[in-house]
Amino acid sequence: MYKKNDYVVYKKDVCLVREIKNNKINGKDYYILIPIDDPSLIIDVPTDNKMGYLRDVISKKDADSLIESISSISPITNINDKYIEKTYKDLLSSSKYEDLIKVIKTTYLRNMNRTVNNKKISQKDLYYFEQAEKYLYNELSIPLEMNFEDTKNYIINKVREFN
Repeated sequence: MYKKNDYVVYKKDVCLVREIKNNKINGKDYYILIPIDDPSLIIDVPTDNKMGYLRDVISKKDADSLIESISSISPITNINDKYIEKTYKDLLSSSKYEDLIKVIKTTYLRNMNRTVNNKKISQKDLYYFEQAEKYLYNELSIPLEMNFEDTKNYIINKVREFN
C-alpha cells in the first residue's frame, strides 16, 4: 500500500499520492493522486488497485541501468507508413521502457531525415515523440530527483558518453 507523498505511476502518468481517503458511501479507501505534469487534475483510485492501473515508479538502480542500455536499443525498422501509427500506439501502451525508447528514437530519426531532405516534419511522428518523452522522462525524473527538462538533458548527455 502506498503512503501519502509517495510517487506512483497511474496508467502512464507519474502522480503524487496527495492523501488516502475513505469513501463513506461504499466504505472503500481511495488514493487521491495528482499528476506531476498537471497539478490541477485530481484522480481517485481505489487502494485495492483491482484494475492494475497503479504501479511503483522505476527504482534508481533500474533507471541507471536503463539509461546505460539506451544506446543498444534499436529504433523500429521496416516501417510501413500505413501502419506506423498503430505501431506507435502499441509501443506506447506496452509497459516496457524499451518500447518508449524505440518510439523516441524512431520518430526522432524520421523527422531528422525529413528535415535533412527539406521536407516538413511529420506531425504524427512529433506527437508520438512527445508522448513517449513525457512518459519516459517524467518517470525517470523521480528516481533521478530532477525536473523533466533536466532529466531529458541528463539522459541525452549520458547517451552521448556511452557512444
